[in-house]
Amino acid sequence: MTSTDADRGLDIFRDGDFPFYTLTFARDLPPEELLTRMRVDLTTLTLRDGTDLADDFGDDLLDDDEPVVTTGIDGSWTWAWEQGGTHGLDERILSAVSAGTEAVALHYNEKPMHWFKYAVGGEIIVDFHTLQAIEPAGHEPARLDEVMRPLGLVPGQAAPLHSVLGLVENAFGIRLTKPGEVDDERWSGRLRPLPN
Repeated sequence: MTSTDADRGLDIFRDGDFPFYTLTFARDLPPEELLTRMRVDLTTLTLRDGTDLADDFGDDLLDDDEPVVTTGIDGSWTWAWEQGGTHGLDERILSAVSAGTEAVALHYNEKPMHWFKYAVGGEIIVDFHTLQAIEPAGHEPARLDEVMRPLGLVPGQAAPLHSVLGLVENAFGIRLTKPGEVDDERWSGRLRPLPN
């Protein structure tokens, strides 16, 4: 898959109006396990469609301290979508999510910026954001260079629009199918506040 394919895995975020989101992807984890590793409040964990989600959480859907998260599976990746929080970026959370597997965290906000983290076996391998010229960090900051450079993600340079989405698609084959509002039940719940 290339970033120029007509049907890219994350087109929903290129084309839709999502001013803020955090996506956490884990390879081969069941949705309940992903949410448990992300510190979901187990009393809120259940299958819900979009209507149930709105009924159960209302205005709290966009809470940043205790964000509501929805999951799904596309291919070998399970995803968790926070519409209001940034729990997936927290190194403790991402380390727990990637234990025994690999995980990708992708955050976007209106500054505008993307923040990308890739973790394997509990360690952050690559970490960078696009608020300024990118400066990859982590245990192996150059690990994804072969995929990043063709997308214009070059250390010391500004990131092209949507290049981080292309990285997630091209390096990992990640896709996300937006949940339907009715009759499309997904595991969801409220994440507990992050510890200090």
